[in-house]
Amino acid sequence: MRPMPPAAKLPAASPVEVAVDFDSSIQSLSALDAAAYRLIGTATCQVDRTGDRYVCRLVSFNQQKGASLSSDELKERFLNLVADENLRVRVAEKTEGVRNVILALAFGALVANQNDAG
Repeated sequence: MRPMPPAAKLPAASPVEVAVDFDSSIQSLSALDAAAYRLIGTATCQVDRTGDRYVCRLVSFNQQKGASLSSDELKERFLNLVADENLRVRVAEKTEGVRNVILALAFGALVANQNDAG
């Protein structure tokens, strides 16, 4: 019986790193945190405040199935996620009144049903 040859070693994946900065007076930290959370599994993100800027340091080791991202692609993905989170906040603010009315009607109907059943 012949011994099995050693498994081929893939070259160590070098990390893809990029820094993206935002003006803290126009960009919320919560949107940056949400975008960073959505990168889990693709990259890590550390958000630091430096003066009046938020600096987001992105690092990706994602080299699976040839799906490695370039620094430009990683930056673009993060910027898209930040834009998406900003839009979600704006939509939530604009629809808050309608959502509150819907919730009030729904809970009011529940209370009325419980009073009728009781």
